[in-house]
Amino acid sequence: MTSISPVQPLDMQTVRSYFPSLAGTWTFFDNAGGSQILQPVLARLQEYLLTSNVQLGASYQVSQIAGERLAAANEFAAAYVNAADVSEVVMGPSTSLLLRVLALCVGAELNSGDEIIVTDCDHEANITPWLELQKRGIILKTWKTNPDSLKLEPDDLRALLTARTRLVTLTHASNVLGQINPIRDIANLVHQVGAWLCVDGVGYAPHRLIDVQAMDVDFYVFSYYKVYGPHHALLYGKRDLLLNLPGFNHDFVGPEQVPYKFQPGGANYELSYSTLGLKDYLVQIAQHHGNTAPGSLRQHLAQSFKLMTNHETHLSHRLLDFLNSRGNIRVVGPTTPAPDIRVPTIAFTIDGINSATVPPRVDHHQIGIRYGHFYAKRLIQALGLEAQGGVVRVSMVHYNTLDECDRLIAVLDQASRDQVHLSTTVGNP
Repeated sequence: MTSISPVQPLDMQTVRSYFPSLAGTWTFFDNAGGSQILQPVLARLQEYLLTSNVQLGASYQVSQIAGERLAAANEFAAAYVNAADVSEVVMGPSTSLLLRVLALCVGAELNSGDEIIVTDCDHEANITPWLELQKRGIILKTWKTNPDSLKLEPDDLRALLTARTRLVTLTHASNVLGQINPIRDIANLVHQVGAWLCVDGVGYAPHRLIDVQAMDVDFYVFSYYKVYGPHHALLYGKRDLLLNLPGFNHDFVGPEQVPYKFQPGGANYELSYSTLGLKDYLVQIAQHHGNTAPGSLRQHLAQSFKLMTNHETHLSHRLLDFLNSRGNIRVVGPTTPAPDIRVPTIAFTIDGINSATVPPRVDHHQIGIRYGHFYAKRLIQALGLEAQGGVVRVSMVHYNTLDECDRLIAVLDQASRDQVHLSTTVGNP
């Protein structure tokens, strides 16, 4: 049993009151695929569409209001990731598309023979765009997951880095393994050879507060729709890099026009503005739990995420204790709930059973989980799990409760016991 340091508990009744969909009968444990949306986000979305749904840049009052709202959303986005300047955040429709845009722009600056390092454990959104640069003579190398530790080992990266390395790109937290990678340490290695570091933060952002300056990343991207917001995304880039990269917009958009030069057609106005609902929520949660003194936005965000992390660690502890206790279940990823090692995205397999057969048995109990490769297909192949249907994944977030976790455990317990009985009576095909 792993002990958890005592921290002020999260008021779950208050937390769940902010998510209208949680009033229904379903338990959502597929949050890594997309979280439930906050009521303050919906309120901001409606406010924009009903009172400022016009084009920006005009002289009339409603257009001026719309511009001010978009500016406020960008300012919050910069504060949320701790960017040094508001021009360092680029809004877009999805992480996948923003990485495509980034790869095209970065690729235009590279020469034949330059090298990019990708991993074999990332979501494909952070692999395919870079692989396509091979058509221009760019050399792609793969930083492979250690099959024993299930980690990206720093020594393996050192062996791949050369004077021709221009970019290393990886996930912050695996959407299958739940493993958190030590980004600052990796950034130090990458920068020693003068290369850039790009990080996909989709699996990390719902669980921890992002600080791009502390990590010293060059690019960082995540999706708001997995952080309790709309189907929208954010790309951070250091200002000097964004200024020097070629743009992806109209020919007359100048190189100094960041972030606009990476936003053909502009960012979605109402979705951008609605992300302020995340700010509303995180500040209100901090205040509800006693942080009423004047302070910076980052201080409020940090307190809320500390509360969330503590609660999620309890959830991970509960589920992992069960999974680790069953001899026929294998956790695919860290077996400890330690918050500096993993997020509560937990994957597993059951001996002798195809992962595809597990979620349908859980569906009947109105609990949503999933199976498969989760677009980290290269990882599933590397681990030899493709024939088994990949992994079963339970991805929890802070609005899930211990009672929900216990309900899931009861169902999984019965399913795994039934499988043991089947294997000992008639054998497994």
